[in-house]
Amino acid sequence: MSDWTTAKPYFEAPAVAHLATLMRDGSPHSVPVWVGVEGELLSVFIEAGTLKDRNLLRDPRVAISVTAVDDPLSMAFVRGEAVERIDGGRALPYIDRIATLYTGKPYEFRRGFAVWLIEPRKAWGRAYES
Repeated sequence: MSDWTTAKPYFEAPAVAHLATLMRDGSPHSVPVWVGVEGELLSVFIEAGTLKDRNLLRDPRVAISVTAVDDPLSMAFVRGEAVERIDGGRALPYIDRIATLYTGKPYEFRRGFAVWLIEPRKAWGRAYES
C-alpha cells in the first residue's frame, strides 16, 4: 500500500467522498457517500440491494476520492478492495459512527443498510497551499 498515512486524515473528516465501483461491463459507477475509518480500513454504508451493493458483491475493486471540507484543493484518493460486507444489526455500530461524524448523532433509519469495509491498496493525499 502506498501512502495511507497521508490519505487517512482526509477520510476521518466529515467530507462527502465519491465511491466508484465497476459495472458488469467494466464501466465505472461513481456515487457520493459518507465514509468512515475503522482502524486501517475505510467503511461506507449503503442501502442493501442497490446498484453499488450489487456491484461490490460481484467485483470488490473500488476507488474513493475526497476533498478536504475547508479546502477543495486538498484531496486524497484510495484504490482498494471491499473485503467485508456487514448487514443487519451488526452494521448499526458502524453506521452510527459514520452518521455521528457527519451529523453529530446516530443514523435515524435502522434497517435496510449494509456496511462495506474497504482495504486501501494504493492511497495518496495532498494538501495544496495557496
